[in-house]
Formats: sequence, structure tokens, C-alpha cells
Amino acid sequence: MTRHFDTRTVDRLELAHAPMIDSFGRQISYVRISVTDRCDLRCRYCMAEQMTFMPRRDLLNFEEIVALADILIARGVRRIRLTGGEPLVRRNVMNLVEQLGSRIGAGLDEVTLTTNGTQLANHAKRLFAAGVRRINVSLDSLDPQSFAHITRRGRLDQVLNGIEAAAAAGLAIKINMMALAGVNDDEIGGMLAWCVARGFDLTLIETMPLGEVEDHRPERYLSLRDVLADLQQRWTLIPSLYRSGGPARYFDLVDSGTRLGLITPMSRSFCDGCNRIRIAATGTVYGCLGHEQKVELRDVLRQGGPKAVDTALNELLAGKPQRHSFDLAQPATARHMNVTGG
Repeated sequence: MTRHFDTRTVDRLELAHAPMIDSFGRQISYVRISVTDRCDLRCRYCMAEQMTFMPRRDLLNFEEIVALADILIARGVRRIRLTGGEPLVRRNVMNLVEQLGSRIGAGLDEVTLTTNGTQLANHAKRLFAAGVRRINVSLDSLDPQSFAHITRRGRLDQVLNGIEAAAAAGLAIKINMMALAGVNDDEIGGMLAWCVARGFDLTLIETMPLGEVEDHRPERYLSLRDVLADLQQRWTLIPSLYRSGGPARYFDLVDSGTRLGLITPMSRSFCDGCNRIRIAATGTVYGCLGHEQKVELRDVLRQGGPKAVDTALNELLAGKPQRHSFDLAQPATARHMNVTGG
């Protein structure tokens, strides 16, 4: 039987309140919470074409997600990012966003969202009203045919309309682009120019070996060191002190308000400064994207309540790996990106 919680009481419980610090001295202040593993796209680098998703009955309900968020905030988490799958395909997800948004200024600095943009036109105004001020939109091509190929089923115009609606609602937008050799490597410069013209930031991401996919990842790998060197021939890029809370390192584009971010799990590790954990939609919490080390929080929360969750988080932190060990030749984990939430 599912246990129900009065989430308003979590901050009054006798939790440890100790900051979440792992055995390598890294303090966890950022949590990515997946609300669903389901997605309305099937991006080639993210998942297989034929996917089996988790039964909805296995997912955390919104009450439980809020209860976990309150425990994490009490332990020093300042940023929460909602992910998926595609978070906006979960029914009534805006109710969750609004509940989490009410914690902003009461221990939480921000709630953000990563989305593929397909549902943004319907939710942009309500996201802003709930307290969300910035979002990441995954967009790997501005060419309709290339976009359809990468996503297997996506319509570029639907995503662009969603981005336009988000910008009109007042949301700051960062475009996430997976850099894929032989697929969209010739579009990176054009994507950056498109972002500059619209005042968006752009983050480029190297492909990561997570889950079995049909594409041969070594053939698709593109080192962002090489991409950066090419972009520096056309743009004046200055290393930036800006940090978003995630793994990207940033460059400011001179004479524009745009930042270029690079997420380089393969060519330049960012593990030394890792400040995050990831909670899957079932309540499984992972210490590292590239390892199977985990703790199951759903049953802990239902059976033991917040104090038991506090103890389980300490167990996770004690075993959090120092770094990932990605090898493009074989998946680092069996789970796909949509399970962990990116």
C-alpha cells in the first residue's frame, strides 16, 4: 500500500540536516529528478527504436517526489532539475512543478527543466508562473529532415513553436545539442549563429555510452576539443566564470549575450567537481550517470519515512564513485539515458 505524506511537515522532522558530502569531499547541491522514462521521441543516441517503458504504477507519485525534494532541500540541495524521458508528457506534471516552485526562496534557489520542446507551447506560460526561469531544450538540428532522422519521429516545426512560446513567456532558453559525427557536425556553426540571433545559450554534448542503441557510437563520437578549435576560427570565445550548477564549462561570445557550453564526458572529464545525484522516476537514486551504484528510495520512503530516506542517502554518498569509466566500445550501463534522466 502506498503511504501518504504531509509534505509540509518534512522540514520539522529531526533529520540529520548535515550537508550531503561524498567520500571524496564533493558536496551535493544539485539533484536531477526524472518524472517519467517515457518520451514522445526516439532519439538515436538516447534510446532504442523499440522501447519498453516502466509501468506507470511503479513510478513515484507527485506527493512522494515533493517529500523527497523537501528532504534533499533540508540536506543542502539548492537546485532541482526535472527531467525524463520527456517530463512534460507526464499527466498533470504542472501540479508538481507548482509545488516545487513554492519551495524557491525557502531553501531552494531554482527549479529548472530539460525538455525536447514538443509540449512547450502548451506549458510555457504556466512554467513561468510556477517560478521556473530557465529551461534546457534538446535540439540537435535545424534541418527538418535531419531532425526527423535523429529523433525518428519528431517534427521540427512543433519544437520551434514551443521554443518561441517559451521565449515569449519570459523563460531563458539554453539549447542542448548532441554533437554527432557524420550526422549534424556540419550544423554546429549554424546552430550557434541561430542561438546568437535569438539570445539563447548553446551547450554542445559529446555522446555517451549508455544503454544499447542501434547506432554505432564510436562512429558518431565527435570530440568537442576539435569542435571548439573550429569555432574559435570564426568566433571570439573567452572562458567564462559562469556556472549553471551542471557539468558544462562555458565560453562567452564576444559582442553577444550568448554563452557556449561544452559537456565533455569523453575528451575532458568533469567528475572532480561533481555536485549532483540523479533520481529515476521509480525512486532509484544513482550516484553517477556511468555506474550502477544506487539506492532504492521509493520503498524506503513508503516504509520508513523521511528519516529512513536520510539514512539511505548517506549510504549512497558513501559509495558514490569518484568518476565514470566510459568506453565508447561498450555501454557503461544497461540503462538508457531516459531511465536516469540525463
